[in-house]
Amino acid sequence: MARLQAIYTKEIVPKLQSEYNYKNIMQIPRIEKIVVNMGLGEAIQNVKILDSATQELNAITGQKSVVTKAKKSIASFKLRQGMPIGCMVTLRRERMYEFLDKLVNISLARVRDFKGVSGKAFDGKGNYTLGVKEQLIFPEISYDSVDKIKGLNITIVTSAKTDEEAKSLLKHFGMPFRN
Repeated sequence: MARLQAIYTKEIVPKLQSEYNYKNIMQIPRIEKIVVNMGLGEAIQNVKILDSATQELNAITGQKSVVTKAKKSIASFKLRQGMPIGCMVTLRRERMYEFLDKLVNISLARVRDFKGVSGKAFDGKGNYTLGVKEQLIFPEISYDSVDKIKGLNITIVTSAKTDEEAKSLLKHFGMPFRN
């Protein structure tokens, strides 16, 4: 069992149950999955950039990434339907908790001038999205092997009904929110 998973079952569940007066254990919000997405618009001109992006995403998450393709053709972007334009990974169970642990305790601390993550990036249904400007904050990526700095989006999908419950859950996990 991952370290954060053990903390969730032993400490976070009782705290949330007393905080929101849940009658049933199944009502307590939990993290269902984490989706890590790297959108690369430059892949239209340079397809090789996609290879390095998938390798970096594989190293960061410890799981094989999937190449995402364009759903629509957009002439002004010289984009055709079916062209590869990014890559993504969906993490669940053990790997999800290990990735969240690494993100909160190691990677976010390596961001320059870090003041905390925004508390307003919830979608209204209890899911949280975080944008990372460069992949270098992850310890698996060495500075010398990077050809181009690429950003990535991390979406944490929870079973919480409201944003307030989801924020409370992530705060208990150690997510460093501003203010």
